[in-house]
Amino acid sequence: MFKIKPRTTEPTGDDTPASSLWRYIWRMSGWHQVAVCSLAVLVAILGIAPLELQRRLVDDAISKQNLDLLVTLASIYGAIIILQGVIKLGLRMYEGWLSESAIAHNRRHLTRLYAEDQTGHHDPDDKNANNNGRAVSIIGGEIEKLGGFVGDGLSQPIVNSGMLIFGLGYMLSVEPIVGLIGVIALIPQVALVPVIQKRINALIEERVTKMRDVSDELSQLAPGKKNTQTVEEINDGVLRLFDNRMKLFLLKFGMKALINFLNALAPICVLVGGGYLVIQGETSVGIIVAFISGFDRMSSPMRELLSYYRVASQAAVQHRLIAKWMS
Repeated sequence: MFKIKPRTTEPTGDDTPASSLWRYIWRMSGWHQVAVCSLAVLVAILGIAPLELQRRLVDDAISKQNLDLLVTLASIYGAIIILQGVIKLGLRMYEGWLSESAIAHNRRHLTRLYAEDQTGHHDPDDKNANNNGRAVSIIGGEIEKLGGFVGDGLSQPIVNSGMLIFGLGYMLSVEPIVGLIGVIALIPQVALVPVIQKRINALIEERVTKMRDVSDELSQLAPGKKNTQTVEEINDGVLRLFDNRMKLFLLKFGMKALINFLNALAPICVLVGGGYLVIQGETSVGIIVAFISGFDRMSSPMRELLSYYRVASQAAVQHRLIAKWMS
């Protein structure tokens, strides 16, 4: 089995953290992001190409009983699906390599800073800023979530927004009225999610801070000795973490339920509006079939984009807290 080596991150000349999440991503991946984003654009284009093939399969091959054309279009369809799958696999491996390389580098870097007592001096009033428990929490768990964002931090929104843009552009160019009906059904998602996400971000920051406090208190326990006050503080922290997580679940799953409802609404709108146009002889069945498939294909990128927005917001919170600890 071949062995893949992590990417070597070029030193910046000092140990100061990146000023923002996006500068951090560039520092950890550099020009590799250009290659990753190029693959992402290709995946997006190949993801929408089957829509026109579906329309032609119904209107030109099946409706006209053209077997040769049916076989030709089906073969092209299959080839595109296979090609997209292969490129998507390569993209995911590339993203994973960049993420794991960033995590490995960050863990080595933060371990050295902590060993040299260069961390946790941002707040003199925080007696636990350089505690062992906090260092374990940051280097062990927090940096994995932040570093994991490096690989797909730019490529994933390109893939998903590209599929949405290409898909909607195709629909609006082929049948503007039906395409517009579907677009209107998607607008509420874009408007509502940022409002809910703002509250989720506050809960995440609160949770990370409390988790650090619990880790600090755990590191202060002395086995075999009286630890009544420390244990009570830990128990109180655990209950606060539970309460925080339940609030997070309510917002997170409530947002998902809303998104699923709105995604299901778009195809129904297309069926009703498009069906009326078919009955009136103003459009074809093939176009409606392609549009329903298109909105089904776009529901996943829409969910992924909204999920990305949530993950990016969480990563920004994580970066800010870790950078503060490094200062």
